[in-house]
Amino acid sequence: MNLELQQFKADFFKALAHPLRIRILELLAEGDKNVNELQSLIGTEGSAVSQQLSILRAKNIVYGTKDGNKVLYALREPLIVDLLQIARQIFNNHLIDAISMLDKFNDENGNDSESSGK
Repeated sequence: MNLELQQFKADFFKALAHPLRIRILELLAEGDKNVNELQSLIGTEGSAVSQQLSILRAKNIVYGTKDGNKVLYALREPLIVDLLQIARQIFNNHLIDAISMLDKFNDENGNDSESSGK
């Protein structure tokens, strides 16, 4: 059972491991959208959006419902929004740590970050 859970997690994170898929999820966190809306908001080809949606659908991360001649996509699990927010917090923490290390490095080497244009 534990191995199955680990495999599920690995597959789940692999499905998230693409910048365009992350952007799609961020947009769907704001509400349901069709391919044309996503394409317009992202500024990329519809085929690229469709391809990434297909991967997200295959991993049961998003689902589509027919709306006339279009398909509206939505997050299958609202907790995805929390996951994306936590990932952003982790990123921000790493960024703060990197800035702090750079400041410390500059202080130790007599570099003034303001005079160096940073």
